[in-house]
Amino acid sequence: MKTFNILLVAIGLSFAPSVQAQEIRALDESPLDLAIFRPDGRGTTPAARIIYSRPSKKGRAMLGEKVPYGKVWRLGANQSTEINVYRDMTFGGKSLKVGNYTLYAIPSATSWTIIFNANLFTWGAFDYDESKNVMSVEVPVIKSKEQREAFGMAFDGENGKGSLLMAWEDAEVIIPLTY
Repeated sequence: MKTFNILLVAIGLSFAPSVQAQEIRALDESPLDLAIFRPDGRGTTPAARIIYSRPSKKGRAMLGEKVPYGKVWRLGANQSTEINVYRDMTFGGKSLKVGNYTLYAIPSATSWTIIFNANLFTWGAFDYDESKNVMSVEVPVIKSKEQREAFGMAFDGENGKGSLLMAWEDAEVIIPLTY
């Protein structure tokens, strides 16, 4: 019986598909990034989280050219930017309920309109549906002395107040928030 079992295992292994190494595609030129808002400190439950891809300038003029003024932009690259809000919050003085949203912007040289949209799992701004807008806030552009190669987002705050910073090239926008 023992010989029979060994024979069956050997026959089974000879018919098993061969495992081959799969090729890894080139690394994404706009890597995925994450901004987490933990106003109560490290290791605590977050108030919000943003998942986005960080495009880079690579010698190109972006805002106003590659990312045209006056048109809806996905606030990053690749898949549309997503924000998960874990507490009722206000952004720019407007209330936003707990939930998951996509974030878009309509940039201009002097201000950005930031749009919170209920249509999830979209690619870029191609699937943007204005009828799914939950709210929008307009924030002024602050010119920075620093030139940022890659687009980035970061949260800051404590004691019930904070901000969401978005920055690229020499442009910064800061959305005040409360929680």
